[in-house]
Order: sequence, then structure tokens, then C-alpha cells
Amino acid sequence: MTVPPPIVAPSILAADFARLAEEVRAVQDAADWLHVDVMDNHFVPNLTIGLPVVQSLRAVTEMPFDVHLMIEDPRRWAPGYADAGAYNVTFHAEACDDPVALAKDLRSAGAKAGLAIDRDTPIEPYLDLLPSFDTLLIMTIKAGFGGQRFIPQLLDKVRTARRHVDTGHLELRIEVDGGIAADTIEQAASAGADAFVAGTAVYGAADPAQAVRHLRALAERAAPGA
Repeated sequence: MTVPPPIVAPSILAADFARLAEEVRAVQDAADWLHVDVMDNHFVPNLTIGLPVVQSLRAVTEMPFDVHLMIEDPRRWAPGYADAGAYNVTFHAEACDDPVALAKDLRSAGAKAGLAIDRDTPIEPYLDLLPSFDTLLIMTIKAGFGGQRFIPQLLDKVRTARRHVDTGHLELRIEVDGGIAADTIEQAASAGADAFVAGTAVYGAADPAQAVRHLRALAERAAPGA
């Protein structure tokens, strides 16, 4: 296995929304990406933040935004997040009938393109699409709610993806999202993940920046070949 250095992406879904700019600044010197969960109350039951919040946060930090769209009709909305300065825009395979076309649109708009696979979706039908993407986000919970318990069995998808990426010599980040914390990140890293979304584990800590550093150290230690 060839796994690049780990990326830790705190999820602002777990932050204090009344102090969002401060919460972002609290991790900006430690985190690699800032994970932004966009939910529309259609594709998933919850309703969170949207484009205006991303545009506002872009003005207060230079951190790369890792936008995760849990929405219906991502072809309509995703390019707007790229235009707003998102580094990476990830949409769900389950919500898009032509993922490769949308990936091209995102790259044309200046963003990286990410494909998300939800808990109950097999990964195999999408493996041949991966050369069109920069990130593969594998949910380790059911998309749509923060604070869920990590499901270890879903790491089989990570292992499958890592074998495919290594065999095809693809330049692709394999990201995991859901229940990632100090007691689970090593399992995910061992399976071949190299980008880790952490919400409560970061923003529930007394020192969010130190929590990010600790998570990264655990992932580095557990990575294949470390």
C-alpha cells in the first residue's frame, strides 16, 4: 500500500454556530482542511448550512474548504461552491446520474472533485469512475447526522478502494467521515484511508487544535508502511 501523509479535516457541523468564525480560527493552524457539511432536508433529513455561510467563512480564513454536499440535484448547486472558493467539492453518488460530468464541471470551476459513497451503497460500481475524481469519501456512518457511532465493517470499502487506487496508480485521496475519533482513526488509517473528517472529537475537546494534532499523529502511526 502507498498512502500519502494524512489529512485531518475538522467538521464545523460540531462547532458552535453562534461563534463559527472563532471556531474556524481555533483549528486553522493545526488542521489541513475544514470540512463543511451541507444538508438540504431532502437527500438527508437534516438541514444545515449553505452557500452564504461558505462565502462568509471564506473571508475569515485561508484554510482549504472540503465541502460535503448531502443534497439532491448536486449538478445545480455544486459549481457554486467551487466558485465560492471551495478547495474540494464532494457530492453523493446516490444523488447524481452522471458523476463524471459533474466532476468535470467542478474541475473546470477550479475545485477538486469528490465522490461520496453512503453507508448502504456498494463501492464496486463506482471504482472505474475514480480516475475522474480527486477524493473518494466513504461514509463510516449513515449520512445526515453528526455524533453517530463508527461502523467498523464499512472499512471493507476503504480496503477495496485502496487496492484499486494502488493497482491503478491513481492520485486520489480516500476520506472517511463518521465517528472518527482517537479510538477509531487508527482502524481507518490501517485500512488505507488518508483523509479523516472529525467533528465532535475536535470541537468537543478542550483544545481543538491539539485534538487535531493528536488525531494526525495516531493516523500517521497506524498508516500502512509506517
